[in-house]
Amino acid sequence: MAQSIIHKASTRGEANHGWLKSAHTFSFANYYNPERIQFGALRVLNDDQVDGGMGFGEHPHDNMEIISIALEGSLQHEDSMGNVTVIEPGEIQVMSAGTGIYHKEFNKDADKPVKFLQIWVFPNKRNVQPRYDQQRFDLDSHKNELVQILSPNEGDAGVWVYQNAWFHLGKFDRDTEVNHALHLQGNGLYAFVLNGDVVIDGQELGTRDGFGIWDTDSINIKASAGSELLLMEIPMEV
Repeated sequence: MAQSIIHKASTRGEANHGWLKSAHTFSFANYYNPERIQFGALRVLNDDQVDGGMGFGEHPHDNMEIISIALEGSLQHEDSMGNVTVIEPGEIQVMSAGTGIYHKEFNKDADKPVKFLQIWVFPNKRNVQPRYDQQRFDLDSHKNELVQILSPNEGDAGVWVYQNAWFHLGKFDRDTEVNHALHLQGNGLYAFVLNGDVVIDGQELGTRDGFGIWDTDSINIKASAGSELLLMEIPMEV
């Protein structure tokens, strides 16, 4: 029988550093909740807003798959591998930190905020050579569908990671209903509502609500008008 957990938007950890406003679904930095450490291999889900011209100074990472999904504005990225890039809405970025990298991220625009999701996934292979990738996806051309933006397979749709994880994004019109099958038995699914209202297997969810479900092979999604949804299929054992 399927098991599930709901994380309402209002229960997330909040951080306000003036130039940075962030909501943490799971424990991060100064926010610690022993019941909200991770969901399987999904360790961090931060909903970040950075003021114009501001950003994160150079800092290290290792042995983590770090994914950024742009929601609004332009996020500039620079790293110790020599990458200098900008991600904008409709793009996903991934870094396999592996043996160790340094990077910095900042708002490319001086006069408007940048909004993005910062997601960390535990890898299934440690101490790999660090790598970077960035790809564009088109939700508007695939309305009322789930678009794959991440997988474990190089050459498959979207970016790839060192983990048996699949991410999908979708924009849905009113009263759209979609069934979605998980790729791998034993995985769980964490849904994060970017906009609008959806019902997943009978659970009503609003904007920025999170919903984890496991011990199931598939889910049913019913969406209202203007709904946008991120689905993250994740191994439950790390």
